[in-house]
Amino acid sequence: MSALRWGIADGWTMTRRNMAHVVRAPEEIVIYFSLPIMFVLVFGYVFGSGMSVPDGGGYREYLLPGVFVMTMLYGLGATATGIAVDVSRGVVDRFRSIDMARSALLVGRSGADLLRALLEMTTLVVCGLLVGWQWRNGVVDALAAVGLILLLRLALTWVGIFLGLVVPNPDTVSVIVFPLAFPLTALSNVYVAPELMPDWLGTVASWNPLSATVAASRELFGNPGTGGDSWVAQHALLLAFVWPALLIAIFAPLAVRRYQRLSR
Repeated sequence: MSALRWGIADGWTMTRRNMAHVVRAPEEIVIYFSLPIMFVLVFGYVFGSGMSVPDGGGYREYLLPGVFVMTMLYGLGATATGIAVDVSRGVVDRFRSIDMARSALLVGRSGADLLRALLEMTTLVVCGLLVGWQWRNGVVDALAAVGLILLLRLALTWVGIFLGLVVPNPDTVSVIVFPLAFPLTALSNVYVAPELMPDWLGTVASWNPLSATVAASRELFGNPGTGGDSWVAQHALLLAFVWPALLIAIFAPLAVRRYQRLSR
């Protein structure tokens, strides 16, 4: 128990350290917020009138849950870059030389990114309300939807940690993340319903891990776009748990193993 308390205490210290870096670099917050807000404005107002939603409803209400999830995906760029910066500057070696729990660096990074994601979600929800989006199934379901989105962000955090450890060059990491994230958002139900795509492409989009969380959050928010007769559409809530759990099960051990090699 003493080792567990030690790990939790040091993990919280590292979480505060990472959050302090965010406060000292507010320009990063502006950059990461500007992209999803731009997508809301461009797709919602410029292209929204030409977009169709399979089961009716306004396109902005269809779009916003997708933007929430898209923001969580692009957030892994900050995770990977932060880890890569720590590795390239020798921070890992310095922390290894002091009496600190070995798990604290990774736990602190995942904790800080989850707090940052909560801040991002709060800002995006306010932005969505200002452009006419709303949840329709009550506060409890809305909070459940936010919880699923944050669960996906936690899973993506471990993907970002692994990328930052494997490619310990911040410039290289930033080049890798966008080509990885853009196809995942394009081949999903973030912008367009899979039912409106060609059959083979719609199948790929339906099985995209992002699509499960988007569909489940739309269902919980009471927004349009939750229809579909496929097995994937009917079990979106289940898959919204399964996909993040699978990502964590794969990338958390890989990240820990890589971190242990760096710490030797």
